[in-house]
Order: sequence, then structure tokens, then C-alpha cells
Amino acid sequence: MDYWETLDLFEYKNWGNFLESKNKPKNIYLFTTHASKTLWETTFEKGDGLLFGNEGRGAPHEIHQWAKMNRVTIPKYKDGLRSLNLAVSVGIATYEAIRQINL
Repeated sequence: MDYWETLDLFEYKNWGNFLESKNKPKNIYLFTTHASKTLWETTFEKGDGLLFGNEGRGAPHEIHQWAKMNRVTIPKYKDGLRSLNLAVSVGIATYEAIRQINL
């Protein structure tokens, strides 16, 4: 990608270091198929962060435990359909958050 130098990129040794960082988002929402709260029921604010797991395995169990009530799912059109792929999910969630913040 040709725009990396314009981003504020922070790298962390591990999850614990990230959680202790002053750069950590105010609220962090874990997007998962294992949530009952939907994207449409979630209110995003400036300073929030969106968290996504591995496309094949999802987020680790300990991240699910940490996220508790901040787990969010993107509703499917119809029960029984497979979940969306990671890139599509990130796009949907990111632009819904941007839409809410910029209203």
C-alpha cells in the first residue's frame, strides 16, 4: 500500500502491552459471530476501536472473555448463511462507525 507513511501506526509486543498503552482506544468492540448484540444496536464514538479475529479461527477465547459485553455481530440476511469474510466485515463495521461519528 502506498499510504502507510500517512498512518499513525503503533506496534505492540503483545496484547497486555497494548492494553496498558496510552494509545489504546477508549472502547474496543470485538466483531464476532458469537455475539448477541448487533452492529445496528451499537453506538460508536470518536476514539473507539474495532477488533477483528483471524478469518479462519476468529478471536482467541481469552479475547472473547476480555471483551464481555463489547462483542458485536453483523446481522446476516438469513439464518443459516455463512458468515461474511474478514475484509467485508471490516468494511461494513468501519463505515458504520464512521457514519455514526460523523452524523
